[in-house]
Amino acid sequence: MKKRHRLLEKPWCLRLALAGLIAGVLFISSHVGNSDRSLLCYLAGERDSRRAESSETPIQLTAILHYATSRRVPQQSVAEITVSFDVLQSLSSSSSSNFLIFGLGFDSLMWSSLNAHGETLFLEEDPKWVQTVLKDAPTLRANTVRYRTHLSEAYDLLTAYRSVPECMPPKAYLRGNDRCKLALSDLPDEVYDKEWDLIMIDAPRGYFPEAPGRMAAIFSAAVMARARVRPGVTHVFLHDVDRRVEKVYAEEFLCPKYRVSAVGRLWHFEIPSAANLSRGSHSTRFC
Repeated sequence: MKKRHRLLEKPWCLRLALAGLIAGVLFISSHVGNSDRSLLCYLAGERDSRRAESSETPIQLTAILHYATSRRVPQQSVAEITVSFDVLQSLSSSSSSNFLIFGLGFDSLMWSSLNAHGETLFLEEDPKWVQTVLKDAPTLRANTVRYRTHLSEAYDLLTAYRSVPECMPPKAYLRGNDRCKLALSDLPDEVYDKEWDLIMIDAPRGYFPEAPGRMAAIFSAAVMARARVRPGVTHVFLHDVDRRVEKVYAEEFLCPKYRVSAVGRLWHFEIPSAANLSRGSHSTRFC
């Protein structure tokens, strides 16, 4: 979701492929039992005879129209998108999914349409940008976030947090945690009250010193995942891992041992709740 104000010009074939991606989801929605089909199968076609059977939702239809006609397309590659798509597809066979996404951009309509029967919420740092996006896509749900960090502080924060008990397991928490600078302490109640099955971190900005950086988003995603009560793991997707800060913070808080795939600039983690860890593990470290 970086460089979001720049008009992205991609070949028509990519825009049509993205429209095809959404059309594929329509078929999945009406044929849940066929959940082993991959995104790339749908991008390849074989949909014409199924159109009458699909159970389209308004946001899916909007997404098809948008990506078939717009010069603005998602920042992630098809291969990177496929990673999250496959997880959404696997979860949809048993229940609806709660999807929390850090960042609002040209790909937001796509993510919301891929999770059309679940809850998708976007967290964005720029209030003006939220209004711009929602003007064209009013069905999206988005809230603004106030970050207390700057990218220039990344390495100092990585050292300092270890001396703050409220930043460390098992005492780490988010809501109202003003003592831990890495904690997103002032989010809407919905973010804290809901357990998120998937968390995508593709924001805030992290490519110049005064930018908020993604340190707090990564830390907070780790805290949310560890606090999970429902069965299963929390799927965390981190984009732009080619950048040093994203990589270092992922290794500190999301843990290499929980990383299950790496595609392009995207890492996928499956993080268990603290309650599901072995009883003998009472570490005061995340990893």
